[in-house]
Amino acid sequence: MAVREKVGIVVSNKMQKTVVVAVENRVAHSKYGKIVVKTKHFKAHDEEERCQEGDLVRITETRPLSRTKRWQVAEILREVKKL
Repeated sequence: MAVREKVGIVVSNKMQKTVVVAVENRVAHSKYGKIVVKTKHFKAHDEEERCQEGDLVRITETRPLSRTKRWQVAEILREVKKL
């Protein structure tokens, strides 16, 4: 069975050990053919609490960890600069 992965940007890290990741998907409109950007938010488990808002991360599907959390952070691809 293949492991599902997605790449997105962290939009919130206000919860303990949980981040919200926005994943963009570009699809053609069914009737008009114009490319439309659809954004979906996923809650992902971040055990070490290393993710900051704006980080680009890869998330992988896992067993249900809570009512809404079904993903975990696999790696941070690009970190945002801290001031």
